Order: sequence, then structure tokens, then C-alpha cells
Amino acid sequence: IYNYRELRRELQQRGYHFFSDGDSEVILKAWREWGQDCLAYLHGMFAFAVWDMREKALFMARDRFGIKPFYWSRDGQRLRFASSLPALLAGGGVDTSIDAVALHFQFTLHGVVPAPGTLLNGVRKLEPATWMKIDAHGREITGCYWRLDATRPEESLSEQEWVDATHGALRSAVRKRNDVADVPVGVLLSGGLDSSLLVALLAELGKEDLHTFSIGFEDQPEEIGNEFEYSDQVVERYRPHHRKLLVPNDQVLARLPEAVDAMAEPMFGQDAVAFYLLSEQISKEIKVVQSGQGADEVFGGYFWYQRIMEDDEGDCADRLRKTYFDRDHEEYLRMVQQPFRGDDYTGDYIRQRLNEPGADECIDAVLRLDATTLIVDDPVKRVDNMTMAWGLEARVPFLDHELVELAARCPPQIKFQSGGKHLLKRVARGIVPDAVIDRPKGYFPMPALKYVRGEFLDFMRDILDSRACRERGLYERSYVDMLLSAPEMHHTRIQGSKLWQLALLEFWLQRNVDAL
Repeated sequence: IYNYRELRRELQQRGYHFFSDGDSEVILKAWREWGQDCLAYLHGMFAFAVWDMREKALFMARDRFGIKPFYWSRDGQRLRFASSLPALLAGGGVDTSIDAVALHFQFTLHGVVPAPGTLLNGVRKLEPATWMKIDAHGREITGCYWRLDATRPEESLSEQEWVDATHGALRSAVRKRNDVADVPVGVLLSGGLDSSLLVALLAELGKEDLHTFSIGFEDQPEEIGNEFEYSDQVVERYRPHHRKLLVPNDQVLARLPEAVDAMAEPMFGQDAVAFYLLSEQISKEIKVVQSGQGADEVFGGYFWYQRIMEDDEGDCADRLRKTYFDRDHEEYLRMVQQPFRGDDYTGDYIRQRLNEPGADECIDAVLRLDATTLIVDDPVKRVDNMTMAWGLEARVPFLDHELVELAARCPPQIKFQSGGKHLLKRVARGIVPDAVIDRPKGYFPMPALKYVRGEFLDFMRDILDSRACRERGLYERSYVDMLLSAPEMHHTRIQGSKLWQLALLEFWLQRNVDAL
């Protein structure tokens, strides 16, 4: 809770006495003073439960962007909750059958299953910006305490005013996530604009003894496996304590099972193992890092946003599907066996969410959906899982809710100048090397899981040809054989390997469900 000191002072003025110095007691006292309304006062990343002894009721809540996880399972006798789905499975007695609706999401939105669903019928997760209360009679009551407004403000601002406001809000977000740390803070420096800007802003704020970390992998003929060319320029300018980690492919394959074990849910992002290995090294030196997750979703950095704005055919959901979905519904039906075939659950859900009030244009609705829902189960969860596996805390200033509220109201005509992320580029100009600002949008490179061949292909073939996979009855063999026969030909619209997706899900099930 980044503002816990201010809340503590306010609660002391209201007569409360404190017996500790951390933020946990502040949550308890805030709950005692304001009840469920205390959530509006909390700035930060959190998932917590409070047992109210007077009412014999349990109150649970999750932060606005779901940065911190909250899984729960309930049967006729008990409710259990944890920060990881496998933790609930370890307790036994959980229905581990596959949720057909969640499976559709999993293979359409590259591993995203929006809350409250999970891949398993017996486990749910609390939605971001949501609380749930179970009273003395066992009744569940839920509520949403925050919504993102993506409409234009009443008074229009000039471009410079938007830039100045963004600079101020981002500085404040970075400062908050640094000031509450009583240990050295580092930055996951990818070589992109977002993490480079964090380094520059920490320097601007007078942060000394800054640690930065970069990771790279073996090149493939189609793609360079690192972005050191750019991260080195930031290091040259600001001279932090910097470490570069170059991981050979054989180490990636050898450590992949560990990374999969650290996944609370199956994750298709190819950089999960990268964050896992990088976090291992960082945790030997420091315990808190700032990371650039959320900047692309909040400030419009991905290529498909531009395509959606330029597309004038179909409704908003159709435009998102054509540029973003990993598989159309027809392909999904060819991929899964009969028990898992059903309606176009993802398409229906996306259309409903994009049509919710509070967004002026289609692209406003898309960015709002991305920032509040899709990002939760893709990069944010991935980074949180992989860092926490090593006791490393990753803080994400670009998901400061006050900064996101500001960005969501900025007109797309300003936000998407200069190829997207225009506001961040303007803020960065002069404090981040021009080559980093003006470079094409990059993605955390993990070529061996994108262009699947050699040992990686053998690894995936063994998983998909295993007895466990065949007996599970998820995939149609004709679809699996098609991918195995030409894995480098079958990529999603945002360049993920479809073969890796099938293999990863099956591998996760074997290690987390079958192994029970």
C-alpha cells in the first residue's frame, strides 16, 4: 500500500493506535473505520482477506488492476483461498475438470482467462477492483469499487498540457514505488522505451545506487535474441549498477519445467522463462524492482491498436478479433474434441465488454478492456509469478490508477501520434537516448519458443504425443499433427507459436493436475 503512511497518520488523528510499522495493520484499521469503503483509500497492489469477528463474516478484495492474485475454491464445507492456483490443488478436494468456457478463452486470447474463471471448474479468482463478502450464513455478496472512465474531459487540454500532466503523474507513480522501499530498488531494463524511461525518472528523482538488469537469448536466423543494443545506451547515460544475462538455449530448455511450475495458471507468453531466469539472478542482489508492464496497454503501444483505428468494417468487437485473437472460432472447433466444443464464448464476452458505457470511441473501449482485464492475465500475472517465485517484488508504476485514469481520457488523436505512445515519447525526449525512443516497437525476444525447431520441437512433440495428452482428450489429433508437421508456419496474429501454446497447456496440466 504505497500511501500507507498517509493513511496511518489520518487514522491516528481519528484515534487509532498502531503497534507495527508496516502497511498490513493500516489495512485492518482502515477496514475498522470505513468498512468496504476503505478500498477507495488504498493506492497500491494488494489482495487480502479480513475476518470480521463481530459479524462472523469474511471480506476479500483485490487491487484495481489485479496486480496481486487471489484464487479461491469453495465446496459445501469450506472456502479456501491462496495467491496461487496450485496451492489450492495441493490441499486436495478440488474439481480439476476442464472448464470448457475458460478453454475457449485460453486459446483465443493467448492464455487470458478473464476473472472469475480459471481453466479448472473447481477454482475461481477474484476479479480486479472487486470485493467479495461471505456472511455468517454462507451467502456471497460481491461489489466493484472502481471503474475506468475512458471519455474526454469537459475541458479540453492542449497536447503540451497532456504531456506535462503525464510527466507529473508518472513521476509521482515512480516516486511512490521507490519511497516505500526500505531496500535498494532495481529496474528490469529491456531496452524498450518504458523501462528506459523508468531509469531516467528515477535518476531525475535523485535515486542513487540504482541497479538495472537485462536478459538476452541465442539468436535465430529470423530474429535477434536480445536488445542489448538499446539497453546499453541507457546504461551508458545513467551509469547504474548493471548486469546482463545471456542465456543459451540448452539452459532455457533445462529450466523450462521450473518456470512452468511457477505459473499459477498456464501462460503462453514466450518470455515467462526469461523473467523466471532473470528474477533468479536479480534476487541474489536486491528484493524490489520496477518494471514497465502496462505502458503499451495504457498508452497505446501495440501495432494492432493502429489497425483497429484504421479498420472501418464491422463493429468494435469484429475489429479487435481480426487483429488480436489467436484463433477464430472455426479454427478452435477444429482444434478441440467434441466435449469442449460450444459457442463463441470469447467473441460474445468481448462484444459485451466493449459495448459497456464510459468509452467515447472504439479504441477507447479496447484500451480500457486491455488495461483492466486482458493485461491482468497476460504480462502482469506472468511477471508477478516469475518474480515472486524467487521472493522478488515487481512494482509496475505504469499501472498506477491515477496515471491510468489520466491516460484513458486523453484523445486518441494525441495518444497515437508518432506510431503510438506519443505522450511517453514526448516525456522521454531529452532524458532517454533518441535511438531508444525512435526505434520500432520491440517485444521481449525468445526466438526458440517462436521459431520451434531442434530440441525444442522434440520437447513439444514428446508432450503432445504422450499417453497423458492423448487420454486427456482435449485436442483433435489432426490439428496437432498439422502443427507438428510445419511448426514454423503456424503463428498467431501477434506472432505467437500455436504449437507452443498446445504443448505448454498440456505440460502445465501434467505437472500441476496429473501430478497430484
